[in-house]
Amino acid sequence: MPWKGIDDPYKIWLSEIMLQQTRVDQGTAYYNRFIEKFPTVNRLALAEDDEVFKMWEGLGYYSRCKNLMKTAKTISFEYDGVFPKKYEEILKLKGVGPYTAAAIASFAFKLPFAVVDGNVTRVISRFFGIEKAIDTNAGKKYFAELAQSLLNKEEPAVYNQTIMDFGATICKPMQPLCEQCPLQKNCVASAKGLTKILPIKVKKLVNRTRYFYYVIVEQQGKIFVRKRSEKDIWENLWEFVLVEMKEKINAELFIKSNQFTALFNGLNFSIKVSDFYKQQLTHQTIEGLFLHVITQKGFKNKNYESIKKTDIKKLAFPKFITSFMEKNEVLKNMQI
Repeated sequence: MPWKGIDDPYKIWLSEIMLQQTRVDQGTAYYNRFIEKFPTVNRLALAEDDEVFKMWEGLGYYSRCKNLMKTAKTISFEYDGVFPKKYEEILKLKGVGPYTAAAIASFAFKLPFAVVDGNVTRVISRFFGIEKAIDTNAGKKYFAELAQSLLNKEEPAVYNQTIMDFGATICKPMQPLCEQCPLQKNCVASAKGLTKILPIKVKKLVNRTRYFYYVIVEQQGKIFVRKRSEKDIWENLWEFVLVEMKEKINAELFIKSNQFTALFNGLNFSIKVSDFYKQQLTHQTIEGLFLHVITQKGFKNKNYESIKKTDIKKLAFPKFITSFMEKNEVLKNMQI
């Protein structure tokens, strides 16, 4: 992990934001590309939004990218490109919560703030046998205070990195290496057989399924697209003409639906249909298919703009769409 052991607050901040909800192996490649493209926070602040979103494409949770750009501008223009050095000031930055603020404060500035992530709460809850839920407000406060009391104030960066790594490699969620653990003899969870139970979570995610039918309208060598702006998933990313249905139906029924026929209003067109695609998000599942519709003239929609096919590669799309474009023969001539 290229960000380990460094004290550059920009690189630490960037790595922490990228690793939220992202595997280390995936995040590392994005981190390296970002550092090469935007070596300083000032360079990131001056970049065009679409340029940054394109670099972020495929990493998901795009609100992180939006906050990243806002914070870069704040640091560059309000702090003269110098990262704030006080925990309270770091915490005020957009998209930075207590965990990220503590990571930047301790790793970059050696300030005595405990980093409390899933690894840390798991180690603490098991070692002390704490049966408080970690996902309630009371539980979060309890574990944060306990973690702070355990912190080595003289070496906060070393301590924080060590306990995080310990949770990731030894005290793992599913198959902890208890027999190899140097703390086992003092671990309450190991002694009482609570390892598989702790830590406790009480909240369950409510998942819903949404059905997206994307119509790739091609007219005289141009494709109709729009940038998603509503407060919903994939905000600020681009997409083709979208029809969201309340239930899953096959392509034949969709083409006969009022929603589809209203788009073309009697125009002549040819059409090719994809298989169904599926993407699992944290709180919802997206299912749907793509219909490549070619028409010569007459298609208009005030919500979408037409662009050259060769310009599609410049835009940032959600993974649901890029997965289709990477595999589908229909769009290979668009140079994706």
